[in-house]
Amino acid sequence: MFSCDVLVIGAGPGGLAAACSAKKAGAEKVIVLERDRKAGGILNQCIHNGFGLIRYNEELTGPEYAYRAIREASDAGAEILLSRHVSSIEKKEDGTYCVSAYTKDGIETYDTKTIVLATGCRERTRGNISIPGSRPAGVFTAGVAQNLVNVRNVMIGKRVVILGSGDIGLIMARRLTLEGAKVMAIAEIMPEPTSLARNVSQCVQEFGIPLYVRTTVSRIIGKRKLEAVELSDLDQNGKVIPGTARRIDCDALVLSVGLIPENEVAQTVGVRLFANNAVDTDKFLQTSVPGVFSCGNSRHVMDLADYVSEQGELAGRNAVHLINGQDMESWDEEKSNCMKKGFPEKGSVTCTICPNGCQVIWDEKTGTFTGNRCKRGARFAMEEKSNPVRTVTTTIRTKLGEDVLLPVRTAQKVPKDMVGEIVSRLRSVFVDNDVKIGENVYSADIDGKNICVIATSDTGKDQGFSAIL
Repeated sequence: MFSCDVLVIGAGPGGLAAACSAKKAGAEKVIVLERDRKAGGILNQCIHNGFGLIRYNEELTGPEYAYRAIREASDAGAEILLSRHVSSIEKKEDGTYCVSAYTKDGIETYDTKTIVLATGCRERTRGNISIPGSRPAGVFTAGVAQNLVNVRNVMIGKRVVILGSGDIGLIMARRLTLEGAKVMAIAEIMPEPTSLARNVSQCVQEFGIPLYVRTTVSRIIGKRKLEAVELSDLDQNGKVIPGTARRIDCDALVLSVGLIPENEVAQTVGVRLFANNAVDTDKFLQTSVPGVFSCGNSRHVMDLADYVSEQGELAGRNAVHLINGQDMESWDEEKSNCMKKGFPEKGSVTCTICPNGCQVIWDEKTGTFTGNRCKRGARFAMEEKSNPVRTVTTTIRTKLGEDVLLPVRTAQKVPKDMVGEIVSRLRSVFVDNDVKIGENVYSADIDGKNICVIATSDTGKDQGFSAIL
């Protein structure tokens, strides 16, 4: 039997931030339970950059963001316990809670005064959207595809179709293209992409990948293995228009069709949920069960890890405020999803300096930029017109085996037209020694430019495990 003041379920960005803030707010004992063997949540497989722009005022990859969040929670004094699969929450007569979790050694129980639910979300699958056709191998959700390619070194296919225009789907379109696959098409049932405009710009348009709106996969073709899909146009009511079907040969179909808050554990204690499985909370992030708080994607699917962390911080503080009988703080709901989505404006440059995604347009008559909210946006747009640069993110092999990859990135931004060449060269790089995050793993002179590549995580199957198994 363990006991604590605040128990956090989930060690993703929201849970880690909640644990850190709870300790800083004065909680004597804070425990985080994580079902995976590694803290950090989904961030560990998100090797692309774009994280931390708000929280840390710099651009980080997912593993780098996770590393900082883990360190912050650990340094604050939170205890992070891994390989703990929470099965139930029971409210006791004295108003405290008993949480049960499965481990490799059996069931553990935890007594706690308050709970923060940070259990994240899961992907909608083929079963959720009922695509007609056979059930061959080769159909993946975007997150599974991301894990296979970025973590397990498994290439899912050579000719790929993506259904849905969620952010991870578009990011995987770019990733698969750089790894040598041909993304045949992206089909979206809505009249606009559902992802951030910056991802439409840099992951799709920049690579010439066709994106069809008001279009769906109307049939899956193949027996044992996927052979093709059928795309059909949709009318204003979302119904397939007869006679519009066309076959696209492919060996992989990636589904990026939405996320569902994961709240099965919350239901065991009677937390009230909305129809979409999101948690119904008050403005203090407290659920319908007093003393149980919720944050991040388990409460409501959010666009940015930065805001998930900020919301987690508030949930952790409020849990301590409740224990101490202090006034709780309110969450600003506008922060949940406030970035530019859909197609970039025609003739514009989508600024990626911050998540706002300003659509910056050059006015030739006046010689000025419009649409940018700050001077940095104008500078970014000018650079995009004259000398566009990118941070290259990819993986390299390690001594631990073909299926254990080390995420890396270029230490500095490089000219956009060098991205493909750098990724190609790094495919043959092999790290045979232990590497720490931030260390240089590759240097080369390419077209007169010195290119340095650094690790964005530590080597090892358990890299980044700053906690107790």
